[in-house]
Amino acid sequence: MKAPKDYIIFPLDVPTYDAAMSYVDQLHAHVGLFKVGLELFISHGPGIVKSIQNAGPAGIFLDLKLHDIPTTVTRAFLAASRHHPQFVTVHCDEGDEILREVAENNPGDTKILAITVLTSLNQEKLKALGYAAEYSENMGALVLSKARMAKAAGCHGVVCSGLEVAMIKKELGSELIAVTPGIRPSGSVVRRDDQKRIVTPAEAVKNGADFIVVGRPIRDADDPADAAKRVAEEVASAL
Repeated sequence: MKAPKDYIIFPLDVPTYDAAMSYVDQLHAHVGLFKVGLELFISHGPGIVKSIQNAGPAGIFLDLKLHDIPTTVTRAFLAASRHHPQFVTVHCDEGDEILREVAENNPGDTKILAITVLTSLNQEKLKALGYAAEYSENMGALVLSKARMAKAAGCHGVVCSGLEVAMIKKELGSELIAVTPGIRPSGSVVRRDDQKRIVTPAEAVKNGADFIVVGRPIRDADDPADAAKRVAEEVASAL
């Protein structure tokens, strides 16, 4: 069984190398993975991944949300996997061909996570994007449809909100990894929050999440390490 802290993914959503490594130094013993997203990776490239790996035991979740034609995405995934992250994300939006090609050409240990529906989206936004009522009025059905496609294509897991993880696990099994963003610890308030589908750490883990992404509640705390410990305590209460 994983330790409670190992469920926590901390996103390094900061613009500079020094800011990122400051959080790495404070948190590497208190989280399971660091998420390196587009801003940091584009700003500092593979060097930031190596620095994080050298700093401590926490792994790398390379959240690039790859989205292009199948050959381009596959080559980008292979390039990313050479830096030995635990996970790399790929969008589902272009269908199963992309996911299947990446899975069939993945030679290493890096796991493929399929992005289902971003947690910044809600029913109103899906309607505005032109989704049929079948999905815009039932977001869970859309997420589950994409999760089915990802598993059939050979992905190791999916990124989904804590509101959908239980039904994904129930239908598709515990072996499909579920990474859940949009996590807000009990009692935390994040002003101008752009996450629409949020749950607490305990709720997410009880619903079956294998990893939870916790950003601003830790990053904005006076003592980020203490905040991470409190999130781990909430996780422990659900195990």
